[in-house]
Amino acid sequence: MKKEWDTIEVLRHARHDWMNKLQLIKGNLSLNKVDRAKDIIEEIIMEARQDAKLSNLHLPQFASTLLTCNWENRHFQLEYEVMDSQNFHRLDDQLLTGWTERLFDTLDSSVEQYQENHLSVTIDPQEKGIGFFFDFSGIINNKKRLESFLEDQPCENMKVFSDGVVDGELTIEVFMESL
Repeated sequence: MKKEWDTIEVLRHARHDWMNKLQLIKGNLSLNKVDRAKDIIEEIIMEARQDAKLSNLHLPQFASTLLTCNWENRHFQLEYEVMDSQNFHRLDDQLLTGWTERLFDTLDSSVEQYQENHLSVTIDPQEKGIGFFFDFSGIINNKKRLESFLEDQPCENMKVFSDGVVDGELTIEVFMESL
């Protein structure tokens, strides 16, 4: 079941993230590692740009799921990238979000806890819809559960492709057509 975030919780988590980033910058400056501090600032800028691109996709539920994922007690770390595009599409936000949350839950129950499990999501707006590329690397201890999840095609305008789990890696390509 997806956690509902209230405004205070979101602000608390966001403030905590910002304080951690500021502490990193401050620590590197106190150690006279100015170049590393500049790198951290550049990483923060790039992350903020990605957050803005994600928010501008007009998929509020999906964006919220990605933006809050690392605040939940997941057994993987999420990062995402939204490719530049002039294509804007209306998609079924609820369908996409529901499928993504089920993927996250399935991954959570299929990977080794306390390991370096990493999920990268690339979002590529295209002419007739949006492509979503989920790339997982880590320690998978329940391959069958993941493969069973991937066999289910959610609906006609959402296509899911995967070669399955190979040596601790899983790549999933999802294409959603515009409404």
